[in-house]
Amino acid sequence: MNEYRRKMAIESYVVVHNIAKRHNVGTLARSATAFGVTELILVGRRDFNAFGSHGSTSHLRFRHFHSLTDARLFLKEKDCDICGVEITEDAVSITDHPFKKSTAFLLGNEGTGLSAKECEICDFFVYIPQYGGGTASLNVTVAASIVLHHFGVWAGFSERIRDGNKFVVAEKPLKQVSRKYCTETDDRIIEERKSRGESASNGFFEDGKNGVSSSNLLDSLFPDE
Repeated sequence: MNEYRRKMAIESYVVVHNIAKRHNVGTLARSATAFGVTELILVGRRDFNAFGSHGSTSHLRFRHFHSLTDARLFLKEKDCDICGVEITEDAVSITDHPFKKSTAFLLGNEGTGLSAKECEICDFFVYIPQYGGGTASLNVTVAASIVLHHFGVWAGFSERIRDGNKFVVAEKPLKQVSRKYCTETDDRIIEERKSRGESASNGFFEDGKNGVSSSNLLDSLFPDE
């Protein structure tokens, strides 16, 4: 069965939206590279804190979307299921490996969990069983590590070779940059700015807090030349 899945080119994605602590993205990136994630998708804000990544952001592809709707369309074009990591009434234990194909994992805010909008784009939900009574939930990066490891086992990802007591790290890309935001081509940025302008006129923005929209954050990161 694992050989069949490898031939299907099974992939995993992580969707980051509305995470309160931006430094958690760096730690998520480290887990994503360890467990074979294809891309880390940022929705809303493009910037993030790479603290905790230990250089792993150089080995991971990032993609950015302004809205959950756009992210969902992209993932469906990739024939991906979207799995919400949340304790819901119909959530299945991660130990049951309820996967069928390539899957994108959407993790909730550290304090409030997945929002109603986030739940709407999910095809199914998984939860992580707990066996001790000392805490109500896990840190988002810990939860992501557990879920991604289980998916890698189900998908039959090839285990990385080891050297002594650690795994061998792949060579870094030749072009190194300080990764603190999701980079994109100029054409893509212009296209998204145009799309945001059209959406603003129709009141379609999903993101933006305290009067600061993600389009303003985008402009501060990518000023017009």
